[in-house]
Amino acid sequence: MDAELFPRGRTEIAPGAVHVPDWLDMERQRRLLAACRDWARPPAGLRTVHTPGGGTMTARQVCLGHHWYPYGYARTVVDGDGAPVKPFPAWLDALARRAVADAAGTTPDKDPGPATVPGTAAGPAADPRVPTDPYDIALINFYDGDARMGMHRDSDEKSDAPVVSLSLGDTCVFRFGNPRSRARPYTDVELRSGDLFVFGGPSRQAYHGVPRVYAGTAPPALGLAGRLNITLRVSGFAGG
Repeated sequence: MDAELFPRGRTEIAPGAVHVPDWLDMERQRRLLAACRDWARPPAGLRTVHTPGGGTMTARQVCLGHHWYPYGYARTVVDGDGAPVKPFPAWLDALARRAVADAAGTTPDKDPGPATVPGTAAGPAADPRVPTDPYDIALINFYDGDARMGMHRDSDEKSDAPVVSLSLGDTCVFRFGNPRSRARPYTDVELRSGDLFVFGGPSRQAYHGVPRVYAGTAPPALGLAGRLNITLRVSGFAGG
């Protein structure tokens, strides 16, 4: 959406929860999309997630580093083809750390900016908000125009390090709530392709979801129909 009347700026949605619009430029978005397409191929590829109660998630998912299933982690796709989970690349750890530093506003002026995707850049300066343990989990969700995500918490990790969320493709409504319940108060945020959302600290266990995806709103230059959400996390599991 070019030449907006009110350009979007970095916004703290709740304590520890920050939205950074247009964090990934188009070239970095294309590179991240190409990586996601590789990860989505079998084995251990994109799958439909079924909940213990018999429900089916409308967003399909692929995992890196540790395989998430309702409600835990494994080293193999225990609810799919049984293959070993794909490895978590080091450049995603660098990207996540850069994202946390940028969201906190602590990136040094002379730093080259967000890490190249894929690839790495110099790490951010030491800051208590940037985890010391490496990021080692990626959950990648694909939404078509009818997909949704109910209000939930990212609570299956042992670490309280911030969650890093990157958006590619179609615009969505991201509903960011509170740590106490799925009910109000919550804030609806419009996430577009290239946007960054980081939540940690007092908001690390906040409920959040995606009640709507605006089909057909992806940037034509990206070449993606639908929405990809890449969430990066620190497991905190013994042995990595």
